[in-house]
Amino acid sequence: MTELKKGSKKLLNAWAFYDWANSVYALTITSSIFPIFYSTLFLTEVKRITAFGYEFKSTALITFVTAFTFLVVAFLSPILSGIADYVGNKKNFMKFFCYLGAAGCIGLYWFQLDNIHWSLLFYFMGLIGYWGSLVFYNSYLPDIAYPEQQDSISAKGFSLGYIGSVILLLINLAMVMFPNVFFIEDRIGADAKVIETASQVAMRYSFVMVGVWWVLFSQYSFNILPSGNSSGQKVTKSIVFNGFRELKGVWNQLKQNLRLKRYLYAFFVFSMAVQTIMLVAVYFGEEEIAWGGDDAKQFGLIISILVIQLVAILGAFLTSRASSKFGNIKTLIAVNFIWMILCFYAYFMKTPLQFYIAASAVGFVMGGIQSLARSTYSKFLPNTEDTTSYFSFYDVAEKIGIVIGMLIYGFIDQITGSMRNSILFLFIFFLLGIFMLFRVPKQTNS
Repeated sequence: MTELKKGSKKLLNAWAFYDWANSVYALTITSSIFPIFYSTLFLTEVKRITAFGYEFKSTALITFVTAFTFLVVAFLSPILSGIADYVGNKKNFMKFFCYLGAAGCIGLYWFQLDNIHWSLLFYFMGLIGYWGSLVFYNSYLPDIAYPEQQDSISAKGFSLGYIGSVILLLINLAMVMFPNVFFIEDRIGADAKVIETASQVAMRYSFVMVGVWWVLFSQYSFNILPSGNSSGQKVTKSIVFNGFRELKGVWNQLKQNLRLKRYLYAFFVFSMAVQTIMLVAVYFGEEEIAWGGDDAKQFGLIISILVIQLVAILGAFLTSRASSKFGNIKTLIAVNFIWMILCFYAYFMKTPLQFYIAASAVGFVMGGIQSLARSTYSKFLPNTEDTTSYFSFYDVAEKIGIVIGMLIYGFIDQITGSMRNSILFLFIFFLLGIFMLFRVPKQTNS
């Protein structure tokens, strides 16, 4: 198949469409149904579990496992990008992580507390597959789009992701709320007692559907995106560790690019807080909000998730428009200020209505800050064909930030027994992020 020219509409749409394929993982597994499902496995108010030889608060355990996964991704990213640069097949690596993540989603069908280590392995596979594929997906942006196209196509990708994920989520939520309509029944044990409700069974089916959706719809992107120029070289030890040398090279080049360096510092700090909140939001709502009963809790969390996703579509669009009018940095400062206020608000909220208000605000700034952060970095890059190394550096910085953020969040949650204290602490990162964004020069080397 003939490769399309850079900037062509078909190529840009094919790149953006991968967001449609993989965002179902971020919504269903990370942000909605899996957190609700994980909570239903604990039958007592004291949600503690023993794993890896230690007793954990349930939310702290999943937080620590998530942090470990991001640490692995941060370590693997430069290795894989180094191989991809030499072999010239970043699309194959993107495919591998896509299929690994989809297999992990399907494996969550068998998630059980009695077999917690294998269960967490499937969770690990899904998470590493999702974020690992994004390393190569993000690195395509400057390859397929010109600078003036990058803000809009990045926002379009996020918007497609939100729309696609909401479509599947609505189907999955219908299954969870009305399992009898889908001929899903309770699972009964040998003693004629209910082992699992029909809603829980429906949640397991939804994990399988996410994996299938991810693989199925990614094929369009894989068919259109360029593979890269094959070098014909074999993978040697030198090539495997070339990625770390490339990261060092990028770091050295940052010394001559003050604008990019200062932006990366700011991104590292505010992304640490943003990603942590997005990963723990539903767990926070499940544990800290007075819903008035399990059914009301499940319904309330579902409504809040839908609100976040629907508002996020508008948020990504308006943020893109604001950046074109006021500039990327000024828009990021404003969005970070909103996030900072949300941390204070979340500490005090207790009622479902207050949670819905917070969900609306989170949705508005969630897609916007992710889309704009990615396209701003792409715009600030120097003229180079080695985009994979630069985006590997970007992704490593993001992942290490998430590791730090999740560990701090989980540690405070484990020690104090309250996620409110954890969420309040994240205020500091947004404040520092705003300060650092103010220090980003308007021009390179200024």
